This record gives sequence, structure tokens and C-alpha cells, in this order.
Amino acid sequence: MPDWNIPFNLYIDAFGDALGASLHQVQIIDDKPTEGPVCYISRQIKPTEARYGAIQMECLCLVWKIEKLHYYLDVSAFKVITDCNSVESLLNMKSPNRNMLRWKIAIHEYRVNMTIIHKTGNIHKNSHGLSRWEIANLPDNPAYVPLEAVRFVY
Repeated sequence: MPDWNIPFNLYIDAFGDALGASLHQVQIIDDKPTEGPVCYISRQIKPTEARYGAIQMECLCLVWKIEKLHYYLDVSAFKVITDCNSVESLLNMKSPNRNMLRWKIAIHEYRVNMTIIHKTGNIHKNSHGLSRWEIANLPDNPAYVPLEAVRFVY
């Protein structure tokens, strides 16, 4: 159960055709501070979003995650940890493009409680699993789908 008095850590990542995030919180377990997951979310990108550049994808990921997890983030301070060091500068642009302006407005109310932190990709693994690592379609996988049930559209 999350403690609303302790800040959350929101790890975000956008890669290829997916957006991934994990929400964590540091809690005291056995007298030691331990960061544990609160929830994980991910989704595939839409065809129109496939045209975005890498930095815009990270900003889209941030906005989508904040909108989806607002019930956690409305009442508490939180850190956004990303592997893209340009997210904060893009959100502070003087003359953003249409998408950036819309996203900037969407997360404006959270900017007071939000701190953006950059972590390099090789140590930013909390959300990589949701956006980068494919899980094999094997019978022991709980999400297994037999190939004869898969319909390919080209």
C-alpha cells in the first residue's frame, strides 16, 4: 500500500513501438529503506505517434503516464526518472510546437510537485522491461497465444 506522505519515483521509457513506466516508492522494510514497485503500465504507440522523434516520444510517454497515474500523483511529490536528458528543456521551451504545447498544458498542474532526473540508459532498467524486452510466445508464458490463433495483417 502506498504511503501518500512519501514521494513517488516514476520511471519512464519510450522505445521503438512501445511506451513503458513503473511507479515506485521508497518504504522502510526491516528497518532499511527499500524501493519497491507500486505499479507498472505500458502500451504500444499509435500509427500517428510512430512519426515522432525520440525526444517527443519521451515527452509523450511522460504525459501519458502522468494522465494514467494521476490518482497517485495528484496528492504527492514525485520524481520523474528518464534516460532522455532533453525532456525538461523541451517542457520549458519558449515557443513549443503544437504537440509540445498541448502536453505542456496537460502536465502544468503537476510541475510544482514534479522533479525530472536524468539517468543514463544502462542504469535506467526499471521501465526498460516494459518498452524494450520482448517476451517469447512460449506455452509457459501466461500471455501465450497459439500461432494458429494469430492473424497477421500486412
